[in-house]
Amino acid sequence: MADPARARKLAVRIRQIVSEAIEMQIKDPRLGMVTVTDAKVTGDLREATVFYTVYGDETQIADSARALTSATGVLRATVGKQTGIKFVPTLAFVADIVPDTARELEEALERARHADEQLARAREGAEYAGEADPYRKPAEDDEDDVEESDDEPAAAADAAVETRS
Repeated sequence: MADPARARKLAVRIRQIVSEAIEMQIKDPRLGMVTVTDAKVTGDLREATVFYTVYGDETQIADSARALTSATGVLRATVGKQTGIKFVPTLAFVADIVPDTARELEEALERARHADEQLARAREGAEYAGEADPYRKPAEDDEDDVEESDDEPAAAADAAVETRS
């Protein structure tokens, strides 16, 4: 198992090398506007996964995937020459779904903003259905009523004592 820091450094270097090689060396007409977004290397430094995005429609994405698959050998040889490591990792290209996820999140946020605006428009001229102060206020008691209520618990306690006897 290699050092995780070394694996991260190698992944960054592979991303740079592959990105430059796609731009300068690969002349496949099927290759569209490819952007290398990330690279991951396994702990044993034997396999590297390169994540990419393609600007365009589904056919351009599929054509670019085929072009990258056919150029894997050339790209691996370029990585080996420029890194100088003993065992060059195998390269696997995976289409990155982060832009699609970000687009879906933006659309969901836009729907939420639209719903908030509709709610704010509906709320503009609205009034409360009940009174302005819906809470009941305690009735003002006379002092006589307070004294009688104080006697009631005592009378109930006396009645309870009498029934037990």
